[in-house]
Amino acid sequence: MQPTITAHVPERPSIEERAADPSTLDATLVLKLGYRGADFCGFAAQPGRRTVAGEVTRSLETLLRREVDLTCAGRTDAGVHAIAQYVSVPVTASELAMPARRLMHGLSALLPDDISPAALYRAPKGFSARFDARSRSYRYRIVAGEARPVLAWDHAWWLRGELDAAAMHDAAQLLVGEHDFKSFCKATSAEGKPTHRCVMRCDVSEEWECGERVVCIDVVGNAFLHSMVRTMAGTLVEVGRGHRRAAWVADALAACDRKAAGPCAPAKGLTFVVVDYPQELLVPWE
Repeated sequence: MQPTITAHVPERPSIEERAADPSTLDATLVLKLGYRGADFCGFAAQPGRRTVAGEVTRSLETLLRREVDLTCAGRTDAGVHAIAQYVSVPVTASELAMPARRLMHGLSALLPDDISPAALYRAPKGFSARFDARSRSYRYRIVAGEARPVLAWDHAWWLRGELDAAAMHDAAQLLVGEHDFKSFCKATSAEGKPTHRCVMRCDVSEEWECGERVVCIDVVGNAFLHSMVRTMAGTLVEVGRGHRRAAWVADALAACDRKAAGPCAPAKGLTFVVVDYPQELLVPWE
């Protein structure tokens, strides 16, 4: 059994402090959604580009008939998928009276077919999908072998050859805990910014999904840097292929230099799968 890892949470305004801001609306709508990332330029809104935030914002503004301020649990890169992204939007007392069925039907009709609204919740005034998340979980999928994947093609990295999943799992344990992950993020995004994060769990396993053998890398952390999980995956693959020893992963971590770690794995293999919030904050919207 692995030891429990307690994540250090950087100081930030509490939900009570956010709620005390006079400009904050009466409550918060929280939307859980999934999306296929292939045709998006990432989650964050970008002028002139198709993004998840752009599509969701447009749909919510149509339903609520006003501009909205949208916050997500974690920004995903271009090509990355999600089955449990959460977004929060401050709402008024009158908007709280809107029935969930009307909102969900409206969102399903307005959103494109590569975004799927899954659930609606009410949260207190001042709630933030980003700041009130306790942890985030990702799964990276790899299909290793000479035969190209069929059903996993759009959401897994196909690698010709074999991978030693057990060796990858052992190496992955060197990344668990609170560390400076500067070696595992996009170099330009780390300039002048804190790069310490806490990885609570990092497991590598082999599973069968729809009749195909998939190597799965499951990572849970308090927060992640730009391309951090994909770089972790690319680094562990070097061990799985037998190109590097497990100890090299620890050396790469200690170097605090992007050049010391492995390659950044392709975006399409990564899926944002879970966000953990205090249970009392989210109430199903009825």
